[in-house]
Amino acid sequence: MTAIADTDRLARAALTCVAEPGDAAMGALLRVCEPAAIITALTEGRAPGGAGRVPGLDRALRRWTARLGEAPSAVTLDRWRRDGIRLLCPGDPGWPGQLDVLGDSRPWGLWLRGSADLRYACLRSVSMVGTRAATSYGKHVGLELAAALAQRGWTVVSGGAFGIDECAHRGALMAEGITIAVLASGVDEPYPLGHHLLFEAIAAHGVLVSEWPPGRRPTRPGFLVRNRVITALSREPWWSRRPCAAGR
Repeated sequence: MTAIADTDRLARAALTCVAEPGDAAMGALLRVCEPAAIITALTEGRAPGGAGRVPGLDRALRRWTARLGEAPSAVTLDRWRRDGIRLLCPGDPGWPGQLDVLGDSRPWGLWLRGSADLRYACLRSVSMVGTRAATSYGKHVGLELAAALAQRGWTVVSGGAFGIDECAHRGALMAEGITIAVLASGVDEPYPLGHHLLFEAIAAHGVLVSEWPPGRRPTRPGFLVRNRVITALSREPWWSRRPCAAGR
């Protein structure tokens, strides 16, 4: 990478720490400012140049500035990289183009842990989510459905939760397919904890994805926010044709 690319990557890593995913003010600001310019302005305690028309900017600046201390250094990024955690940014070869449909709520960057190429895996992908309190029959159907999709070359995207999400991932793994878990926590803090071995299997044969930086614990709003990424990463959201398959 060039020095400019390194600067942009470090700035985007900082953005994932200071702004919550889907923050409308940050999304609007990124339309008129480079990530490095935003971080520089926050560090200097001023508004970025050209940001005057961003709604709610004053409150947002105070919110982001208060979290600047959480931004990682280049040394920290290198350490995370050695631990198998990488930051995928817009413009990288592996960035899935379908995320652009999210507009201003497009992720500033995605933290990944796993072996799969995210863009390639999402060229033929389907999202499969549902209730945590699934019946035995529902779990059976979910497992069989995910396995059948994986056998036909579809990447199965879900959220790693108990119930139907778990069946989606396990079914794809049973069929030796690729599966993606979009998390509401850091990729080194996957939740729920009871799925530790499942997440390790997903990382080995697919990829764990999060908008939140390493070390971040899940919050209740985060589960709702991450659902838009599950949908956007999918070429064919399963619930769009089978409403009964989603119940969340």
